Amino acid sequence: MRINDSCAACLYDKQKNKADDPKYLARIRELLDNRGEDDTSPYMVYLFNKVHEEFFGAGADYTQVKKTYNDLVLGMEENLRAEIENAADPIAKALVMARIGNYIDFGAMNHVDTETFLGLFRDTELREDEKKTYESFLQACAGAEIFLLLCDNCGEIVLDKLLIEQLSLRFPQLKFYAMVRGGNILNDVTEADAAYVGLDQAAKIVSNGAPVGGTIYSLLPEKARSVLDGADVILSKGQGNYESLSGRGYHVFYALLCKCDLFTSRFDVPRLTGIFVAE
Repeated sequence: MRINDSCAACLYDKQKNKADDPKYLARIRELLDNRGEDDTSPYMVYLFNKVHEEFFGAGADYTQVKKTYNDLVLGMEENLRAEIENAADPIAKALVMARIGNYIDFGAMNHVDTETFLGLFRDTELREDEKKTYESFLQACAGAEIFLLLCDNCGEIVLDKLLIEQLSLRFPQLKFYAMVRGGNILNDVTEADAAYVGLDQAAKIVSNGAPVGGTIYSLLPEKARSVLDGADVILSKGQGNYESLSGRGYHVFYALLCKCDLFTSRFDVPRLTGIFVAE
């Protein structure tokens, strides 16, 4: 997904808020002005973070933030599982809940509010306009062997685990993989985070090989490329995975919340609207 001028301006402003240093911002501006046509926001942030570390050392530590939100949703897990199991369609219910988890994003969001997050659970039904995509998703799962989940944020991954549980019950032939970040970036999930919430018990964890908030093929290690290329069903969570993977020729189901102007305008929806689409 190409970076338009408004997105580039937003990327620059976020870096300015991090460090209002003329020399640092000149390097950021140079990277933005010389970006390639296929460079995406997650890739540019990856480059920015390298420059930031060169100037200022390691970035902010999100370890406690990640634990806070993992613990919050783990504390909800049993009640949510019961709600899912009692639903007319447990997979649909779990899918919407997993998408709600995408709210916990310290990259796209200027502020993550726990009450707002909890309030989103008041509506856990698929919309009518999403049901055609959902039926296509179920059909794809029925005929598949390898299912790949592209993970995004901590807290969210507890809900992803609940979704995989329901998919494995209905489609026992599926072998599940979950791709996580290869290093610390904001509150995105790493292998350690996946193990902390038990996601590694539901799926085989694969690293994307870099501290980058997306799925960028050129940065993927051989194992991750093999899993991505060999997956029969790919479910991609969040804006960063969408930005870095869309238009790359894969058949992907995307589940996300629209949290910035780029996505609300792309899908013509209000902020925090859930999207479930296939490419």
